[in-house]
Amino acid sequence: MTSIHPALRRLGLSLAAPLLALVVAIVVTSLVLLAVGDPVGDVWGTMFSVPKPRVLSSIVNNAIVYYLAAIAVAIGFRMNLFNIGVEGQYRVATFVAALVAGQAFLPGILNVVLAILVAMLAGGLWAAVPALLKVYKGVSEVIATIMLNAIALGVVAYGLKRFGQREAGSNTRTTTTIPESSQLDGLQLIPGSPRPVYTLVVLAVLAGLAYWFVLGRTRVGFDLRATGQSETAAVASGVKVRRMVVGAMVASGAVAGLIGMPALFGADHAYGDNFQAGLGFLGIGIALLGRNHPVGIAFAALLWSYLDKQSDSLQVKDISPEIVGITTAVILLAVVIAYEIVRRLERRLEQADVARQLPDQPAPTNAGATA
Repeated sequence: MTSIHPALRRLGLSLAAPLLALVVAIVVTSLVLLAVGDPVGDVWGTMFSVPKPRVLSSIVNNAIVYYLAAIAVAIGFRMNLFNIGVEGQYRVATFVAALVAGQAFLPGILNVVLAILVAMLAGGLWAAVPALLKVYKGVSEVIATIMLNAIALGVVAYGLKRFGQREAGSNTRTTTTIPESSQLDGLQLIPGSPRPVYTLVVLAVLAGLAYWFVLGRTRVGFDLRATGQSETAAVASGVKVRRMVVGAMVASGAVAGLIGMPALFGADHAYGDNFQAGLGFLGIGIALLGRNHPVGIAFAALLWSYLDKQSDSLQVKDISPEIVGITTAVILLAVVIAYEIVRRLERRLEQADVARQLPDQPAPTNAGATA
C-alpha cells in the first residue's frame, strides 16, 4: 500500500485541526441553543448566509485589523513569549500617531507615513519595558504586559484629557482631526458595496510577508525560533538570548502599533474614547486558531470577523448575538484539544513511516540449538 506524501499529509493534518475545532464549536453551541430554547436552524441559517456587499466590506475591514493584532501576538508566540500587552501597545501607539497626524507636520501622504512610523516606534518602546524587565530582572512578561495594559489605559485617558478636545454636543473627547489631505478614501474591492476596503490593507499584507520571510528565511528568524524551542541549546549555539527576547518583544510591539492605523486614516480620522477596544486580546485567539502561520492567521481573522458581523442579524430575530461569543470561546478551547490530537496522530504516522523504511531484521537464532 502506497503511503501519502509527507507534505500532503502535513497539509491535511494542518487543516484538520481548525476544521475539527469549528465542528466541535458548532455542536456545543447548538446544544446551548437547544438548552435555552432558541431555534438552532434559524441561528445557523443566519450565521452562514451569504453576506451582502456592504457587510462583506465590513468583514474584510475588521479582518485587516484582526490580522495585524494576531501577527503582533504571533511574533512573541514563535519565541515562546506571551505578549499579552498588545492591547495597551496599540492604544498608546494609535493615540500618539493620531496626535502627530493631527498636527500635519508633513503634507498629504507623507503625514500618513510619518504617523505610521511614530506608531511603530511608540508600540515598540512600550513593549521594550516588559522585555527589559524580563531579561534583566526575571519578571514574567505575562505579568508585566498585563500591568502595562492598565497603565496604558490611564496614560491614554490622561492624554485625551490633556491634549484632546470635546466634540460639540458630546462627552466624547478626541484628538485633532487628521487633515483631509491625509485621509485615505479606501479601495473599491467589493463590487456593489458603498463601503470601501481600508487603503492600509497594504500594511496587513506587508506585515504578513515580513513575518513569513524574517521568521522562516533569515538567520535572525532561525535564532528566534531556536531560542523559543530551547534557550539552553540556543545559548550553546552562540545565540544572544537577551538580544533575541528584547528584539522579539520590540518587533511585536511595533506591529501592534500598526493595528489602529487602517481605521485611523480610513474611517475615524481621530483617536477618541470610543476607539475600538479589545483588539489585542482578540489577536491572541486568532493567532492560536491560525497556528501562528501567516496564511492560517488570515483565514482565522476572516472567520472571526465573519462570525462577528453576521451576529448583528441575530438581533432582528430576537436572538442574543452573544451566542457568537460562546461559539468563538468554544473554538478556542476546541482548537487546543484538536491540535494536540492532530499532533499525536502526526507523530504516530511519522513513527510508522520510519518503521516501514527500516530494513527487515533477520530473526534471532539460537547458537546452542541442535539441528
